[in-house]
Amino acid sequence: MFLTLVDFFGCFAFALSGGTRAVERRLDPFGVMFLAFIAATFGGIIRDVIIGSVPPVAFDTWHYFAISCAAGLACIFANGLIAKVAAPVAVFDALGLGLYVVVGTRKAMDAGLSPLMAAVLGMVNAIGGGIGRDILAAQTPMVLHKEIYALAALLGALVVSYGDYYLLPSVLVAIAGSATAILLRLAAMRWDWNLPPVAPK
Repeated sequence: MFLTLVDFFGCFAFALSGGTRAVERRLDPFGVMFLAFIAATFGGIIRDVIIGSVPPVAFDTWHYFAISCAAGLACIFANGLIAKVAAPVAVFDALGLGLYVVVGTRKAMDAGLSPLMAAVLGMVNAIGGGIGRDILAAQTPMVLHKEIYALAALLGALVVSYGDYYLLPSVLVAIAGSATAILLRLAAMRWDWNLPPVAPK
């Protein structure tokens, strides 16, 4: 139940990021709803295909579609209120990032992956929705040009996977992993933290 709630909250946060991006790009209502759904589910679809859980849970239940639609409607009718949040897409994306790190890593561990590779798949789960959202919105994906992003997801996922591996309390591990990803991402946004670029020889 706890993991399901985390999953649903992550879905809503990422759907808000997708819907907000669509409003910023002046898409029509269907475009807002569609981009909300893609942002909320794309990473999970990749995860489920990789671990062989088909059909992906996003299509095997109505909950993710309903949550995405609710977030999309919120973006359509309350976009002025949402816009008051500083950098709303990035903030909602950071929240979704941290929540989906927990869900993706836990499901990867349940599928029998090693802690390291479960963390890698948890990272992919967490960043996949943002990649799908930005590509469809004709923007360079945030993971390729923003401050520390995928690294924040990976570190949070490592906390979850190795915490589970060493049988630490699951709720505390989930909170610690999610907080690691969210706080590192928000700190990178606030203080413009970046990894040094590779200089050509």
